[in-house]
Amino acid sequence: MTRAQQQRTAAVVGIHEFPLRKVDGLSALQIKAASAAAALSDAGLKISDVDAVYDAGEAGGSFAGVTMAEYLGIHPDVIDTTSVGGSSYEFHVAHAARDIAVGRANVALLTYGSTARSDARAIGTGGAVAATPSPISNMEDPWGMTLIANYGLAARRHMHQYGTTAEQLAQIAVVTRYHSTRNPEATKALADLGIRETGEITIEDVINSRMIADPLHLLECCLISDGGGAIVLASPDVARGTRHRPVWVLGAGEATKYPENGGDITTTAAAQSGPRAFSQAGVTPAEIDIAMIYDSFTITVLAILEDLGFCKKGEGGAYVEDGSLRFDRPGRPALNTDGGGLSSNHPGMRGLFLVTEATRQLRGQSTSQVPGARLAVAHGNGGWLGTRHAAGTIILGRD
Repeated sequence: MTRAQQQRTAAVVGIHEFPLRKVDGLSALQIKAASAAAALSDAGLKISDVDAVYDAGEAGGSFAGVTMAEYLGIHPDVIDTTSVGGSSYEFHVAHAARDIAVGRANVALLTYGSTARSDARAIGTGGAVAATPSPISNMEDPWGMTLIANYGLAARRHMHQYGTTAEQLAQIAVVTRYHSTRNPEATKALADLGIRETGEITIEDVINSRMIADPLHLLECCLISDGGGAIVLASPDVARGTRHRPVWVLGAGEATKYPENGGDITTTAAAQSGPRAFSQAGVTPAEIDIAMIYDSFTITVLAILEDLGFCKKGEGGAYVEDGSLRFDRPGRPALNTDGGGLSSNHPGMRGLFLVTEATRQLRGQSTSQVPGARLAVAHGNGGWLGTRHAAGTIILGRD
């Protein structure tokens, strides 16, 4: 028996992705509550079964976790309020699996809700310089660094250092759009968000789209949408009585990265979190069927694929350029089969959706289904790729 077969201490048993990317009159808290009810129904469980709540505080208020417990009317034994941006939900899955494994909880609930689009938030690009100096405001804000400029910096350095081309980066956007056209919710999202062309795109389409922050073009940037969802994890005893085949959490890794003298801005914290997760799971990148990688921008995906070990550092361009990360081209893991943040949804913190689509794939329920998928990686990146960020890597597997 392999280590992956032995790791059966916590499972994803319920999932839900809020279907609208442009909500009307709903709050983030309402999205979270509706998603929680739907995910519990998906699992065949009740709100009274929940004894652990994991919350990143994105719905506002000063009492993250407590607010959610009160809103749902439960009294959990465990409240975890880890908040590390878009990777918060990989951290939450890791923490929930750990709490379940040691007997602190039996049923864990993770929720997310955001009205970034409806609120017309300029995610990562707005805001004044902070009044109180910090490592961020003191060295970066005075010079006008925006979120996408940060990613453009990392992309340009990768091109200079390794010869990566604009066409190679564009292929990532082409593949994720190919998958989104097979996902009715993603296609509707593109239309609802005012995207003129909702069908497949080409490398030329990406390269010819408007330059946003050199070398990144418009079609290499994530959407800004509303959205949310929920995930339910459970102990083996509970999982055996739920409605779907359990999807087991086999391994997890967490890491951080920040500017340091001599640091390489093309290397992400995935270089630390990935090996930890794969080692715990007892599997290798070569065995992975589904790669759900945080795609705030195309460079995010490229750098993380390298750092997780799918290819050597600097070889990401060659790894993705032939489009072999499509779900219907066997031999390499299928990338972001729901359409990803580039072509499905990105309400600001997208990590929960990575686990949700990975679970759908391992259940056999994806709209871009990989036949016989058995192992998936979900990797969240929270923060800014070129400076400081937190990485969470989760390895999932089915029986």
